[in-house]
Amino acid sequence: MKKLFISASLFLVSLAANAQKIETANTIVDCGQTVYQSPATAEFEVINKGNHPTRITDVRMSCGCTDVEYPKGVIPADGKFTVRVTYDAQTMGRYDKLVDIYTEGNEKPLLLRMRGQVVREIVDFGGKYDFMIGSIQSDCNGIEFDDVNRGERPQKKIHIRNTSDETIQPVVMHLPDYLTAEVSPSKIAPRHSGIVTVTLNSKRLKDMGLTQTSVFLGAFPGDRVSHEKEIEVSAVLLPKFDNLTASQLANAPRMSLSTTELNLGAFNGKKRLKGEIIIRNDGKHALKIKNLQMFTVGLQVSLNKQNLKPGETAKLKITADQRQLKNARSKPRVLMITNDPNLPKVTIKIITE
Repeated sequence: MKKLFISASLFLVSLAANAQKIETANTIVDCGQTVYQSPATAEFEVINKGNHPTRITDVRMSCGCTDVEYPKGVIPADGKFTVRVTYDAQTMGRYDKLVDIYTEGNEKPLLLRMRGQVVREIVDFGGKYDFMIGSIQSDCNGIEFDDVNRGERPQKKIHIRNTSDETIQPVVMHLPDYLTAEVSPSKIAPRHSGIVTVTLNSKRLKDMGLTQTSVFLGAFPGDRVSHEKEIEVSAVLLPKFDNLTASQLANAPRMSLSTTELNLGAFNGKKRLKGEIIIRNDGKHALKIKNLQMFTVGLQVSLNKQNLKPGETAKLKITADQRQLKNARSKPRVLMITNDPNLPKVTIKIITE
């Protein structure tokens, strides 16, 4: 019995070792806008990553409105092939179709996903593409998620256009774990446009106040990361005060500022400009300035007091550096996060000439 058990175990191990695995670099293809009753086709480039030949044994679709083309014969080890999924586009609105590809020796399928939106006619972006991100035109080179509460998942859109003579497959690179990005359509033909949708998962932001990062827009998977492909992303996470009682709100701190738009004037040959803002607590409880951050380089700040008793004041001194501000991509601003439930975030605009 013992000898038979060992042989069976070795047989199972052998099956596992010989199980084939097929992979694709992109399991999702977004077809973008699809004209009504004009079928859309998504192509998936697949490779047999196993050590032995295999074949596709079964294909399962999420509905009968899709058709799948795939190789019926043997697929050699390291062999590449194409799976084409076609949607009939007989229904208006967004579509999201799934296809499961089963191969010999695998109980778990390769899941392919095709999506897009069926429209009466294709509508292009009507705004201006004022920026170049690498070789791709864009309507912006930075995005800001303002006034975000914990648990929210806000989205921002970047409109892009392919100015090259070749079809591109844009990809957003170096995304932190709190950001995801989708490009529609997945492939953009020459002189055609698309949309990059960036989603923020606020639950994954570590700190209150300002969080900043840079992502990079490549023209194809594996594209080189460089400064000209940079997109700056900022998010401001607000503290929550929704559990305060009416009595607590009445006795809360209340911040007052001398200005939220500080004009420092012209440099006129000066290397630095300086200004000052007076902060006062008009409330009945201690005012706490929890975060004091800059949106851009070129600014220096100092605050003589972070905790203000009722009636107390503090001085916020701001210095602007001309050389550094020239290299800044966003407008110079200072952010404060406080425990004032009516003014948890204050953005101070800095003006220089």
